[in-house]
Amino acid sequence: MRRSWKNAVSAVLGAVLAVAGLGVVSVSLSGSTAAAASAASAASGSGYTWQNVPIVGGGFVPDVVFNTGAKNVAYARTDIGGMYRWNQSSSSWTPLLDWVGFTNWNEQGVVSVAADPVQTNRVYAAVGMYTNSWDPNNGAILRSTDQGSTWSATPLPFKLGGNMPGRGMGERLMVDPNDDAVLYMGMPSGHGLWKSTDYGVTWAQVTAFPNVGNYVQDSTDTTGYLSDNQGVAWVAFDKASGTTGAAGTPTKTIFVGVADVQNTVYESTNGGATWSRVAGQPTGFLAHKGLVDPTGAYLYITTSDKGGPYDGASGDVWKYAIASGTWTQISPVKSSDTSNDFYGYSGLTIDQQHPNTIMVTGYSSWWPDTFIYRSTDGGATWTNAWSYNGYPTRVDKYTLDVSASPWLSWGNYPSPPEETPKLGWMSEGLAIDPFNSDRMMFGTGATLYGTTNLTAWDSSTAKVKLSVMAQGIEETAVTDLVSPPSGAPLLSALGDVDGFRHTDLTKVPAMMYQSPNWSTSTSIDYAEANPNDVVRVGNGSSTVNSAAFSSDDGADWYAASSQPSGVTAGGTVAMAADGSAAVWSPTSAAVSYTTTTGSSWTASTGIPAGAQVRSDRVNPKKFYGFNYATGTFYLSTDGGKTFTASAATNLPSGTGGAYVHAVPGTEGDLWLAGGSTSGAYGLWHSTDSGATWTKLANVQQADNIGFGAPAPGRTNKALYTIAEIGGVRGIFRSDDDGSTWTRINDDQHQWGNIGAAITGDPRVYGRVYVGTNGRGIVYGTMTGTGSSSSSSPSTTPSTTPSTTPSTTPSTTPSTTPSATPSTTPSSSAPAGTCHVTYTKASEWGGGFTANITVANTGASPWTAWTVAWTYPGDQKVTNGWNATVTQTGAKVSATNVAYNGSVASGSSASFGFQGTWTSNDTSPTAFSVNGAACS
Repeated sequence: MRRSWKNAVSAVLGAVLAVAGLGVVSVSLSGSTAAAASAASAASGSGYTWQNVPIVGGGFVPDVVFNTGAKNVAYARTDIGGMYRWNQSSSSWTPLLDWVGFTNWNEQGVVSVAADPVQTNRVYAAVGMYTNSWDPNNGAILRSTDQGSTWSATPLPFKLGGNMPGRGMGERLMVDPNDDAVLYMGMPSGHGLWKSTDYGVTWAQVTAFPNVGNYVQDSTDTTGYLSDNQGVAWVAFDKASGTTGAAGTPTKTIFVGVADVQNTVYESTNGGATWSRVAGQPTGFLAHKGLVDPTGAYLYITTSDKGGPYDGASGDVWKYAIASGTWTQISPVKSSDTSNDFYGYSGLTIDQQHPNTIMVTGYSSWWPDTFIYRSTDGGATWTNAWSYNGYPTRVDKYTLDVSASPWLSWGNYPSPPEETPKLGWMSEGLAIDPFNSDRMMFGTGATLYGTTNLTAWDSSTAKVKLSVMAQGIEETAVTDLVSPPSGAPLLSALGDVDGFRHTDLTKVPAMMYQSPNWSTSTSIDYAEANPNDVVRVGNGSSTVNSAAFSSDDGADWYAASSQPSGVTAGGTVAMAADGSAAVWSPTSAAVSYTTTTGSSWTASTGIPAGAQVRSDRVNPKKFYGFNYATGTFYLSTDGGKTFTASAATNLPSGTGGAYVHAVPGTEGDLWLAGGSTSGAYGLWHSTDSGATWTKLANVQQADNIGFGAPAPGRTNKALYTIAEIGGVRGIFRSDDDGSTWTRINDDQHQWGNIGAAITGDPRVYGRVYVGTNGRGIVYGTMTGTGSSSSSSPSTTPSTTPSTTPSTTPSTTPSTTPSATPSTTPSSSAPAGTCHVTYTKASEWGGGFTANITVANTGASPWTAWTVAWTYPGDQKVTNGWNATVTQTGAKVSATNVAYNGSVASGSSASFGFQGTWTSNDTSPTAFSVNGAACS
């Protein structure tokens, strides 16, 4: 999945590491970058235990690195979420970089990982987030002698980019397997090849290396993100060309891959003293990866016409006979086969026990799936993970278990040959365990899959059992969090995977938000007096609007049927305390309000576009706005129709950012956190709806604030802030309205950039939820208050019987309804008392899937319903779920099944179906429920 940094403000994030010229620098970590143990969960000195709210995965895993010298030692790197070590006893991953803090947040971006095969407790990581102006800090080489439990670092005199284009290539950082004091690192941005001879403590450029690379994804990009030179991409040692042991000699033959389509592979045969372009090499493609087999006979490379991890339309696989200097093309599908070549190759692994067994991936194929190829004869012949048995029938050599992350189906119901869940996309990381030919792992844009019976691939009858192997990896980027006073304890807005309704803080939800499902939700809010009413906004599309509403605590959603003109992305949204209205400040459009749950929007007056919007948590007529560009606060007392600027001054403005939040239970009680080191920065409090503000003198800097249940014996809400207080950066709690503060995290639990979201739990004193940018949702619980499983409140309303089945369809819907309802509904709906949302979930040539949400907007409950519409095109419904769908000509009706016929006033029901079309798949615009037209 595409990952992004959410708070791009260099001024806020501290100074760039100062390194003079290209001199070699070696430092010990101190302060926020002190050598630190990284544990998945540990109680801090402040009496808190921290752990993730589980989603499992949720982001790109560019590579998995096994240590070839020790069994069961493996590391996974992510683009913005740090790195992890495999825990064999629990079959899970342990995070290793949670100590990364506010000033060095960029070190959560991991460019490359190298595991020492000689002293196997040694491990190295090249870290940095961006090479352009989005990242104020230079990169660094981290080194550990205890498998990542503690670290030291050497700053580099330039930036590295764990979240830059080309991040799936590699590995750029490698240890000489014969002389492990020697490391090489391929650098981006024209910085060339670098070398260390003292276990990574000091580094110098290899001046003899002739090519720094020249490939850029888009030279016209003025941000520097797509126009950066992707540089030197990988290093591969021919171990057989050196000797090990006390009298050993360093590796003589070394290969290096460069991002240059005409000169992509270089070789040294004298331990790096001199280098030359390998003669006869393929041209026109970039070598994404290169590996030498354990016998030293061949170098294998995978190539693509683009740098990845998303792009790539052609590629080849080659092997180079080192002794003879002969290249052989061994592509499973050759680039010359224009009928079948539409993707590049990247993932590459060699079975160390069987050197002729190699595997590669067609990483950039999205439809119908990614390609994973295996050869047991050195590339002479290949088998794919799946094949056709007469198009579109597909035969898989595997089974896929996603029970650890059931949302990986995305709620999709595609037609063959596409399947759900997919094998993946962006599949650049692929690794066979060097000690176990049956274990293999590969990363995708959303998770990490693996198997422990890989050799079943070579059988004509057995299946490879693939499953999620991302347990412990939490890689989502959080944009917003809310914890309502009833219902689910946590609702999230996330990048890439939209967001989740967590009804149990110890369990992975079955699905992310549906109907609609966007790639990214940007803001979410609920009605304080009626928490069942929820609104969220996100990055929609030309066919799906960017706002959605729920009347059942976020369990079911329907897209707003209209939106303000000019919307390009979600922005922020606020819901009135009683749910009577919502105010939306979308990206690139005017602040607007609705009183019809999104069926119409009216521009608000008196407030500029782009202002952050919030609602008062008591008075439903009050809404607030804050324009950070000018530091101006706004108040509306008429439900968001008109806003008036406050006379308050000296609020944060300009560069940086700020968040305003209203305190539940007290009208007009507001807190504002934000700013930058170049201007006002800190925490402000208002008790008069923003007319006046008081800056807290005991808070030097603050980035966000949230509220939770009061401390025992108190009535005021507990405050939680991400801030600098007393000269210390951290997460703090105050039980006395900010008079005193207690730090509740520690130096081992900082999670890099965490400013975008924080909220307390209104039901459990001391519990706080924190959003990270790449390490998922973390939450802290006071030690002694019970584990998350015992203290998590029930989320099933008492009025809902425990036997009521979910209305969310299974990942494979049955074409036969589970129950046959009455064909004549027992209740009717007066005209204008229903709202129907028709969402086309997917569409392809000749087919589509769609979801319908029917909302009861009248005063009386329904005991049954039938939705009817007429298609303007030639669509034919073929099967459905959560409703009995029938069609006569162009007329379609859908009747509830046994478990979802009852729809209370203000509630909704959802169902879906699959269909075909020939020439016209235009969506219907008119619907009726129980014979009455919907408004």
